[in-house]
Amino acid sequence: MYPFVRTASIVASESRKPALGVLDTHVLRLTCLPWDADMYWEMNNGRVLTIYDLGRTGLAVRTGLWRVLKEQGWGLVVAGASVRYRARIRPFQRFEVRTRIIGWDKRFIYVEQAMWRGDTACNHALMRTGVTTAGRLTDTARVAEALGVRDASPPLPDWAKAWTEADAERPWPPSS
Repeated sequence: MYPFVRTASIVASESRKPALGVLDTHVLRLTCLPWDADMYWEMNNGRVLTIYDLGRTGLAVRTGLWRVLKEQGWGLVVAGASVRYRARIRPFQRFEVRTRIIGWDKRFIYVEQAMWRGDTACNHALMRTGVTTAGRLTDTARVAEALGVRDASPPLPDWAKAWTEADAERPWPPSS
């Protein structure tokens, strides 16, 4: 089940914290709960993606995007993701979700996220996200303007650019 109570709690707590710039790193400290775990008693890979939602929600609140979404009637969407898993997170272990926007193009906002348990990087994700208006992608220039961002996107890191180029070669719809 989606963690609606956890999400509401994060929205409430993050809204009381200082604002972040759109390129700042948001840090969310959480504990792996028993219902986050799978039958191997580690955080379920699907729950990792859900917790990344929580990290992006916290970032949206702290950057003012959450407010702009409500004002404009916009929504958020994930249009692609690549996740690398390296270390387990077990129930009752504390960890951090670090989330930051690394750049954008005309259609998408690219978000880097990682879960850290102390000095151990447990997993890492690159998300292609977008803002939607009536179910269609909103031009990122319009989103930036609504947030008061006047600067151009920083260049995407080479590894992120390579991922977007490789993903563009993938056939759609899939053949089977």
